[in-house]
Amino acid sequence: MSSPPPRYTDRPLPAYRFIPGRRPHPTRSPRGHSYHALEIPGKLDPAEWASCENYLFAVDLFNNHYFWEAHEALEPLWLDVGRDSSTGVFLQGLIKVSAALLKHSMGNMEGALSHAAKGGAMLCGAPGVFLGIDGTDLAARVIGFITGKLADPPGIFLQS
Repeated sequence: MSSPPPRYTDRPLPAYRFIPGRRPHPTRSPRGHSYHALEIPGKLDPAEWASCENYLFAVDLFNNHYFWEAHEALEPLWLDVGRDSSTGVFLQGLIKVSAALLKHSMGNMEGALSHAAKGGAMLCGAPGVFLGIDGTDLAARVIGFITGKLADPPGIFLQS
């Protein structure tokens, strides 16, 4: 087993990892871990990603296998930067690989592979390290995990 990725924020993690059909919906169910939680608007300056608390928390969620929650945390950032911008495409790639890992945890291998391929292509489109992530490396590790070549879900180790 590889060493766990570091935490990048002090925000507490949700009470449970949401997997559809297994737990109460986080925002729609009165028993959900984020029911009536205030939505934090997304703002991400790509040049200042290392100081963006919302982005760093999304990475914490991903690293701790809260894949649905990571997707939800990344979406406002994606919408803020513009869906078709280079940053938007990269964030959408992170959203898709989060969805791929969620599908994997649900036993939906076809969906997992489809999302991983689409998200991986988006991540690989960024040159080198972007928003602290080597997209090509992350995409390969997501595919490796989904196909059973890697034992542990991939983590994100942010780089400067």
